[in-house]
Amino acid sequence: MGSARMFGPRRDEKNAFQRLLSLNWGMILVTLLIGSVGVAMLYSVAGGAWDPWASRHSMRLGVAFIIMLIVGVMDIRYWMALSYPAWGIGVLLLVAVELVGDFGKNSQRWLDIGFMRLQPSELMKIALIMALARFYHARPFHQSKKISTLFTPLILIAIPVLLVVRQPDFGTGITLVAGGVAIIFLAGLPTWFFVASGVSVVAASPIVWSLMKEYQKGRVLTFLNPESDPTGAGYQITQSKIALGSGGMTGKGFLEGTQSHLNFLPEMKTDFIFTVLVEEFGLIGAIIVLLLYTIVLTYGLLVGIGCRNQFGRLLAAGLSMTLFYYVFINIGMVMGMMPVVGVPLPLISYGGSAILTWAIAFGLILSVASHRHVSLAPRGSGII
Repeated sequence: MGSARMFGPRRDEKNAFQRLLSLNWGMILVTLLIGSVGVAMLYSVAGGAWDPWASRHSMRLGVAFIIMLIVGVMDIRYWMALSYPAWGIGVLLLVAVELVGDFGKNSQRWLDIGFMRLQPSELMKIALIMALARFYHARPFHQSKKISTLFTPLILIAIPVLLVVRQPDFGTGITLVAGGVAIIFLAGLPTWFFVASGVSVVAASPIVWSLMKEYQKGRVLTFLNPESDPTGAGYQITQSKIALGSGGMTGKGFLEGTQSHLNFLPEMKTDFIFTVLVEEFGLIGAIIVLLLYTIVLTYGLLVGIGCRNQFGRLLAAGLSMTLFYYVFINIGMVMGMMPVVGVPLPLISYGGSAILTWAIAFGLILSVASHRHVSLAPRGSGII
């Protein structure tokens, strides 16, 4: 199959510079604003110091900005061509983690690549969405609705999920499943299938419970009743709730958070950074940050709805839904509404792999927006 048939006629004749100028700079500014909130919070967590976290987060944000632009101006056909290779590389990196990965916090999630510790499961979130979007792009809608078409997507989802859960990283495993299910749903699979799957998951919960490690069971039990052990397993959630409540409507003020600055809060720079924000800026600060995320999420969904080709439509919508899952799970986690599963707050929590991931994800959404009128190959062209 020639490249022209695979990727369709080229109707977008803009060069890279023209595409750069046509990017939605308002949305890029919103994402940088969210990242800047992270810089401010990491500055506060360090007691009003740039080092060790705020300075690194600023530098990573600058690199992420450049990566976002590069990804955004690249032709969407290249991203479609790279979808399956990206998934394959992601799986190989996860296998490498299994073999030679670095340990930390009772798990084996990172690869030391010299200048940074890479967390491949973060990149897998994007690669999985890309691979599923390409799979369904190659099939007509009536085929996508059939259960028989589901075998390959389930394999694409199951392999990375099993590798990630083995690390163990249950939180990222959940988001991989959620992102994959979102793509399958958007591709047109009947609703009854998801209802039946949900019932099956509930029925299989005793088996899942028996397979969970002791610390994972502890997190679930703590979620159900954190007050049962406020100085032990329930310490994180108890302190988080105290900090959230003490922030009130307008917060205690920047650098004035007592729970965080007196080191009562655990994991302040990563999983519980939203708690620091609410303690210092109150409910108003929380609403502003949620509005910023909502703007990005809405933009991504609108890009997906307005895209002419199925690949771009599923890619933009799937990445937006993954962003939603991360924000929803992180905030639900720190509020005690969900078990603590180690999910960072996008662009705000400290972590190089997470920022890199979201830079690529939002760059892809920008690329879809730039090529929303591009007509790719007809579905059913039999890519795999």
